[in-house]
Amino acid sequence: MKTFEIKGTLRKEVGKKFSKKLRKEEQVPCVLYGGEEIVHFTAEEKAFRKVVYTPNVYVINLNIEGKNYNALMKDIQFHPVSDRILHMDFIEVSDDKPVNITMPLRLVGDSIGIKDGGKLRWKRRQINVRGLPKDFPEFLEVDITDLDIGKTIKVGELSYDNLQILDPLRAMVVSVVSSRLIAKGMAAEIEEEVVDEEEEVLEEGEVAEGAEKEEAPAKEGDQEKKPEE
Repeated sequence: MKTFEIKGTLRKEVGKKFSKKLRKEEQVPCVLYGGEEIVHFTAEEKAFRKVVYTPNVYVINLNIEGKNYNALMKDIQFHPVSDRILHMDFIEVSDDKPVNITMPLRLVGDSIGIKDGGKLRWKRRQINVRGLPKDFPEFLEVDITDLDIGKTIKVGELSYDNLQILDPLRAMVVSVVSSRLIAKGMAAEIEEEVVDEEEEVLEEGEVAEGAEKEEAPAKEGDQEKKPEE
């Protein structure tokens, strides 16, 4: 697994007020868990761009005022509009302590089903695994060479050295389906949408007809008096 170094500064003050101030200065409030003590620190927002906006997983070498920690990114909070990083949690790791991590999947091989005209459906692009940091690769390969039309690869069929898979074994990872089935499914969806639109039009017509019956010309004297201004 690749490593990446990030330099940080210890935070003397914590809380929403101080975190908001840090973000205005383009700093990201961070917390490191899993070690002898919890470490609150901050780092420049631009320092995280290469490790956050990528499917790859990195072991982060945190250099916090000269003290080094090996860590993995555990949780990231983004701004709902600007997508800027608001907060990050890290977990300290060591070579002799297993940890849980989400690893990216990469498809390899040329599927015989795709060669015969099938379409690939990639349902799961990551899986959760447990192991020692030294055993984590950059990504986990899924060989689709023998994947034929109508066949699937499930989580339970995957296996990696020294790693325990934590996801449900029956969950589907990838499949190859017939192009005709896809076209048939799309046609069924279109037909269903047309039926729904016809039902909506009919309902609107019934409401309109009822409304016409209820609207009768007002008799003289029945009109409400306008309120005095």
